[in-house]
Amino acid sequence: MPLDPQVRQWRERRIADQVRPLYTQTLAEARAADLAEIQAGGGDPEPVHEVLDLQLPATGGPLPLRLYRPAGPARQPALVYFFGGGWTLGQIDTCDGICRTLANAVGCVVIAAGYRLAPEHKFPGAVNDCYDAVSWIAEHAEELGIDPGRLAVGGDSAGGNLAAAVTLLARQHGGPPLAAQLLVYPNTCYDADTPSLRQNDDPSMFNRRSVDWYWGHYLSSPDDGTNPLASPLLADDHSGLPAALVITAEYDPLRDEGEQYAHRLQEAGVPTELCRYDGMMHGFFLMYPMLEGGRRAVDHAVGFLRAQFGLDR
Repeated sequence: MPLDPQVRQWRERRIADQVRPLYTQTLAEARAADLAEIQAGGGDPEPVHEVLDLQLPATGGPLPLRLYRPAGPARQPALVYFFGGGWTLGQIDTCDGICRTLANAVGCVVIAAGYRLAPEHKFPGAVNDCYDAVSWIAEHAEELGIDPGRLAVGGDSAGGNLAAAVTLLARQHGGPPLAAQLLVYPNTCYDADTPSLRQNDDPSMFNRRSVDWYWGHYLSSPDDGTNPLASPLLADDHSGLPAALVITAEYDPLRDEGEQYAHRLQEAGVPTELCRYDGMMHGFFLMYPMLEGGRRAVDHAVGFLRAQFGLDR
């Protein structure tokens, strides 16, 4: 299908404004530009009943957590959300808008988890941080007011990659138990050679050069890319992982590897929903205030999480 009309208008504005690709900027410039663009596309943040900034005493040093609690019962299910940014960009503020919206719409606590960024901290630093965060949250469920039996993970782009890796680690270590995984256009395989990766080379949008730039910061060597915690698609076994919703976008270099991961989960017997949003591009999920396709995807994620948490019974 052609680009969605709203996406086409967004792309034309970027071209007119001569927006530089992030991979042509310094790290400091790219980090600032990435956050500014996401906040501009995310509209005004929704009020939430309670927002708490916490600190996680992780293995690699203290990490920030931000807890969003909607009005409701004292103990609620929880989603731990990992922001995107190619393991290189991003911070808790990157996902502030979507975390607020999901908390209110799902009726669950959402906890945004910070992690160390590359290239200052290479793989597997981010994976270990995210697993430490989920483990700590499960261990402190009672004081956080969450139900440890209804704990999910999720994220977009690199955050989706990290969520998938955390499910592999949780299975390997025998916990914490996870009820679901929400994977939004996730990276799933280093050095993928897919049609979507080859075809999406538009410099005005996230493209294959963006993907290469992020992997180049994240990995110490190409050999690290064969590790399933970096490339979840390469895991020998995907059985026993939590139920999944995988969301992809038609005009996204990561489309095919995300869909391959969904099929791999299905083949392993994991209850998995896969939904491709035609006409959409990478990043559309966080742009739900301005893109109808993004709003549909967020609504789908809300319905999936409510079902997995048993909130519609």
